[in-house]
Amino acid sequence: METCGTASVPLEEAAADVEAYLAEWLAVRPLPENLRAAIEYAMLGGGKRIRPLLVRLSCEAAGGRTEEAMAAAAAMELVHTFSLVHDDLPAMDDDDLRRGRPTLHRHTNEAMAILAGDAMLGLAFEVLASRAPSRELAGALCVELASATDDMIAGQVYDTLPAFPESLPPMARLQTIHRHKTGALIRCACRLGALSAGARDGELDGITRYAEAIGLMFQVVDDVLDVTQTSEHLGKTAHKDAQQGKLTYPALLGIDASRDEVERLHKEACDALEPLGPAAEPLRALSLWLARRTR
Repeated sequence: METCGTASVPLEEAAADVEAYLAEWLAVRPLPENLRAAIEYAMLGGGKRIRPLLVRLSCEAAGGRTEEAMAAAAAMELVHTFSLVHDDLPAMDDDDLRRGRPTLHRHTNEAMAILAGDAMLGLAFEVLASRAPSRELAGALCVELASATDDMIAGQVYDTLPAFPESLPPMARLQTIHRHKTGALIRCACRLGALSAGARDGELDGITRYAEAIGLMFQVVDDVLDVTQTSEHLGKTAHKDAQQGKLTYPALLGIDASRDEVERLHKEACDALEPLGPAAEPLRALSLWLARRTR
């Protein structure tokens, strides 16, 4: 793979920061204790925290400070975790394992999992609206997050209850699923960070194009890992896509061509960041890490 991005990726530092911020937010928000416990189980139980890291790095690439992006990073992780909790439910993907532990509906019950997911969605917009640096910015960020959440839900529909035109080729269907189900929140994370920093049009455009490339790349890598890794390694159920007859890149292109697509998208992401110069080096490094990840 032709590489770009040589800086280290501050995964552990960023994960610790956003977890501390979320824990503090949940502690001061009045909630029934069993609901709080369910949210904390789902929210603070590990995970790569890629989306809040993208918020943070995009903010810094556009000249902002980490503190300016923390509310957006927390909101992003709340929406992402809500989507995972609901995606794991029996009516959806019916998964028993998430982040190496029982899924929330197995740990508690289906009713609590549904309600905890609903609460996390509401909490995301509450933290963003109440803790963004200004009301004007809060409004813009809420619109951005709402639109991306709607797109992500549309992606779930495309994936589980598809109603594509018969004339739409399988690859076009697959890209539509991935750009909505996975790509929408990744694109949103980058844009939230850039907007939090007051990014100029050229900077916002470059970060958006970067986000669109890694959003699709992230899911291509996921498709490959689902075929090539074990459930124990991934921390979630492997080989489910094939068992459920879902469209995936390996199913349509094969493993080698899927890996070639990962390389192409990685280069596309790096090229998009050229106008931002050295400030975007951590984003380049993250793209490389995402392309090479094994879980």
